[in-house]
Amino acid sequence: MPPSDGAEKTGTRAEMREEIERTILDAAERVFAEAGFGGATMQAIAEVSGLPKANLHYYFASKEGLYRRVVERIFTIWLGAADSFETSASPEVALRQYITRKMALSRSHRHGSKVWASEVMHGAPIIQDYLETTLRDWTDSRIAVIRRWISAGQIAPIEPRWLLYMIWATTQHYADFAHQIETLNQGPLDDAQWQQATDTVCGIILRGVGLGTAAAQTQGASQGASQGAFPGPLPQAGAA
Repeated sequence: MPPSDGAEKTGTRAEMREEIERTILDAAERVFAEAGFGGATMQAIAEVSGLPKANLHYYFASKEGLYRRVVERIFTIWLGAADSFETSASPEVALRQYITRKMALSRSHRHGSKVWASEVMHGAPIIQDYLETTLRDWTDSRIAVIRRWISAGQIAPIEPRWLLYMIWATTQHYADFAHQIETLNQGPLDDAQWQQATDTVCGIILRGVGLGTAAAQTQGASQGASQGAFPGPLPQAGAA
C-alpha cells in the first residue's frame, strides 16, 4: 500500500528538520573550533549556517545546548568507529579497522575533534559529566575486550588503557594539529599521503602489540627490492 500524502509530508518535514539541524551543527562545529565556547556566539553560528538567528534558536534554545550536541555528535561518530571491537574476528582486523576509521574521521571531522580537544584541555567545564559516565563506561568496555585478547594470547601483554590513549592521541593529532601538519607539508595531505600516514600508524601500533609483523616485513622487502635499497636479509623468525 503506497504511503498517504500525509505520511509523505511528515517524512519530508522530518527530513527537512534533520537537514537543517545538520547544517546548524556543521556551522557550530566550525565556529566552536575556531573561537572556543566562550568566543562563539549564536549570531556567528547563524551567519556561518546561512540561517536567521531566530531559526537557530528554534532548533537550539541555548549556546550550551548546541555545544553539547556538537560534542556528543563527534563522540557518537567515534563510537561507531570502534564497532570493529565487537564485529571483527581477530584483534588485528579490529585494531586496524578502528585506527583506519579514526584517521579518516580526523580528515572529515577535524573541527569536531578540535572542539573536543579544546573542551578537555580546559578541564571539560561543560561536558565533565559526559566524561565521567559515557566515556568512562565506553573505555572500560574496550579495555575488557583488549584484556580478553591478552588472556587468549592473541596480542602482547600490554596495558590496554595506554594502547587506547596512544590510538586517540596519534589519530586525533591529524585533526587537532592539522595546521601544523599542513604547514610542514606545504599544503594539505593528498589522498596518497593520507593513506601512507594511515598505513604507517597502523603498522607501528600493530607491531607494538605483536601483530602484523610478517606482513610489514613482506611489504618492506618488496619496497626495498623495487627501489634497490633494501639493507639486508629479513630477520629470522623469533628474532628480536
